[in-house]
Amino acid sequence: MIIYTYPVRTAFTDRDLEMISPEMRIKALEFTQSPIQLPFYFLLQFFQLLWYLPRTTQYLAFFGGYHTVLPVWFGKTFNKKCIIQAGGTDCINMPEIGYGNFRKKWLRLATVYSFKNCSLIIPVAEALVNQDYQFDKNINTKQGLLNLIPDLKTQIHVIPNGFDTGFWKNLNLARPKFSFLSVATGTSNPARARVKGYDLIELLAKNHPEYEITLVGDSDYTSPNGNVKILGKQSQEQLLHLYNTHQFYLQLSTSEGFPNSLGEAMACGCIPIGSAVGAIEEIIGDTGMILRSKDYSELENLLANWNTKKEELEESPEKRISEKFSYQKRKNALLEVLKK
Repeated sequence: MIIYTYPVRTAFTDRDLEMISPEMRIKALEFTQSPIQLPFYFLLQFFQLLWYLPRTTQYLAFFGGYHTVLPVWFGKTFNKKCIIQAGGTDCINMPEIGYGNFRKKWLRLATVYSFKNCSLIIPVAEALVNQDYQFDKNINTKQGLLNLIPDLKTQIHVIPNGFDTGFWKNLNLARPKFSFLSVATGTSNPARARVKGYDLIELLAKNHPEYEITLVGDSDYTSPNGNVKILGKQSQEQLLHLYNTHQFYLQLSTSEGFPNSLGEAMACGCIPIGSAVGAIEEIIGDTGMILRSKDYSELENLLANWNTKKEELEESPEKRISEKFSYQKRKNALLEVLKK
């Protein structure tokens, strides 16, 4: 039995369970993101791991952090494989914007211990391994596991995210011109909103009242601009409709691993506009626009030149996702490392 642990349930973790459970027995154990609850969850997790130990064949985790310390220790102590999927914040040190595991002493220690002592690291993007960060000039350029843990010896094998293009698809619905969509959770926290590029999106809304902008994922987020519509968390069916009724998808993050919503939106036919961070440029390819630096005037130039740019595009967003980032590709790669 695989013990699968993560700090919070997300679309990533649900998809992993969906991929693995038909092929292998797996038990999900959610941890916590609350600092106050950490002592209780460490104790709870210890007894959970002890209880399941006789039936456990290996450990799997999404993100490295506090929740991986005990699974890694159990793996080393009882000679069981422990695999960590690096997802983004666990490979980043950006105190300038209040982001990344490595900016906090105890979280950094937990993350470093976990990555150095697990059996295998499977990041969702190559940029999380080694990144020469250039997007925001105020942030340290040296990001990624090999820059942040120079003596890391653990084997690393990148497995990108994959998308079910049988569900996420273009329904050929009407898309108002210059309608924009972005999906992110936790953005009522100003630091989180900045990480997700909402500062640039609000400038766009302010300077273009004729644009329709929809921000999805946190109903507590507030916008000073009347042309910004705020929606809370949506079901997959609701997201499918939203992706299919907007022209552009904005992923202007200051830092990112492999954003799920970007791939879903592209599979549904949205034209992607993304920042040159993490795997965003790799995902978009030649199907949309890349913002090279955190410069609002550059964003304006991209949109001003869109009519010319779209004539040069050689591939549709839907085709790129279905061919390069399919659900089956990720499932096969994930099962291969779990079955070794």
